[in-house]
Amino acid sequence: MPRVIFHLDMDAFYASVEQRDQPALRGRPVIVGGSPSSRGVVCAASYEARKFGVRSAMPSSTAVRLCPLGVFIRPRMDAYREESRAIMQLIAGFGAIIEQVSVDEAYLDMSELCAGETTDEALAAALPLARRMKQVVREQRRLTASIGVAANKLLAKLASDFQKPDGLTLITEHDKVQFLRPLPVRAIHGVGEVTEKILHQAGLRTVGDLQDHPGDLRALVGSFGPQLKRFARGEDDRPLDLSDEVKSISAEETFERDTEDRKILRACLKEQAAEIAGRLAKRRLCAKTIQVKLRYGDFRTLSRQMTFEEPIDNAATIYRLGCWLLAREQLVNRPLRLLGLGVSGLEPAAGQQLWLGL
Repeated sequence: MPRVIFHLDMDAFYASVEQRDQPALRGRPVIVGGSPSSRGVVCAASYEARKFGVRSAMPSSTAVRLCPLGVFIRPRMDAYREESRAIMQLIAGFGAIIEQVSVDEAYLDMSELCAGETTDEALAAALPLARRMKQVVREQRRLTASIGVAANKLLAKLASDFQKPDGLTLITEHDKVQFLRPLPVRAIHGVGEVTEKILHQAGLRTVGDLQDHPGDLRALVGSFGPQLKRFARGEDDRPLDLSDEVKSISAEETFERDTEDRKILRACLKEQAAEIAGRLAKRRLCAKTIQVKLRYGDFRTLSRQMTFEEPIDNAATIYRLGCWLLAREQLVNRPLRLLGLGVSGLEPAAGQQLWLGL
């Protein structure tokens, strides 16, 4: 049976929900996150705000400098999660097998619903179904989604990013190699900042360069080399992950003596952020939720978290956001017995979004 995979990605999800629920915000640069006056952080930005360079996880003070007319809205995570559940129920009604990777995106296996003797025939048969899916979400939830259609997860994800917002892109087996050639190497699943730098130093900057490279990529990127070569040709046999297991990566430290020394706590968080980023890189993952955990001398334990619309994978950002969570909640108001940092909402690291068609 030919394989047909959709990647459904809601467009600027948090901000779009706010613009739908508050019509006065439509067409305006909406920034979901903390206020610039309270050392806030951006969780998400509408497309109007993104045109000014506003991105999630940046300080709100930076966002307001880039976009002085931006409208800052405090995040309503419960509302976004409820909206996500409603959308996924609509999608399930199509008979799709669903791997939901975050609150605003999912992979859908549509293979049994799209007939065709060849993969490209089945993919062509999937287009009307994708159009109908987008229409149902628009009519019933008053939101737009972008859908990528391809024979595997790698290509479907790239396709959904290609014509955002409200996009629908099909990458056929016939055209996949040419589609991939001009893309930067960072667009390939699993290529993070470190791998990108190694490839650039070897003169490999585009996916076409990887396709044409005559040598063994293991000499550059170790055991990832053969898979990277396959990805560069658009080959990906990863199945959908249908497990319900909560996935997270964390690190914590119990101090020999309870402490509120900011220098010690910052050094601890920096070390934990580096460890978490290393484990993310090893598994070629990124995260959308940051969490801090504290235990005081009386063993009272607290945790605080924040979820972002765009994934995070580098140590500096994880550290900065951990510090911000501690400062925002004013949690270090007495000595700590334990300090922990963690990430969740894990998904494959697909490199930087292409932002084409914005």
